[in-house]
Amino acid sequence: MQAPLPPSGRFDGTRHLFAVRVYFEDTDLSGVVYHANYLRWFERARSDMLRLAGIDQRAAHDAGQGAYAVTDMGLRYHRPARLDDAVLIVSRVVEVSPATCRLDQEAWGGDVRLCAASVRVAFVAPNGRPRRQPPEWVAAFRALIAPGDETL
Repeated sequence: MQAPLPPSGRFDGTRHLFAVRVYFEDTDLSGVVYHANYLRWFERARSDMLRLAGIDQRAAHDAGQGAYAVTDMGLRYHRPARLDDAVLIVSRVVEVSPATCRLDQEAWGGDVRLCAASVRVAFVAPNGRPRRQPPEWVAAFRALIAPGDETL
């Protein structure tokens, strides 16, 4: 028996789309999504976005090159999601430099924005110090910046 692969989302132009469902474990006592779960959904969407863009984080980590670390994140909550809602995480690259990348991410319930985030990640060596990203990764990120978005 071949097991199905986990969902990875897909690209729509330069935007990565990643669907999640709200489960009971995602909610708090009031029946709405607990605020920290948006962070988990955004992280999953970013990881799958990178994988689909050809950025192999695990290989870089295993080879001792480094890993990404979140250096800055801002969140704005707009509306609550509730049990059994379908939520779409939309991620897009808006800025890239030799060592960092900034992404904007939004959680949508239908046509209602639930939460928005701006996230900066830095590529860091195993000792925790910033280092340049592999050049092919910078190129992959730059290819995902929509025309008109800010770049470095």
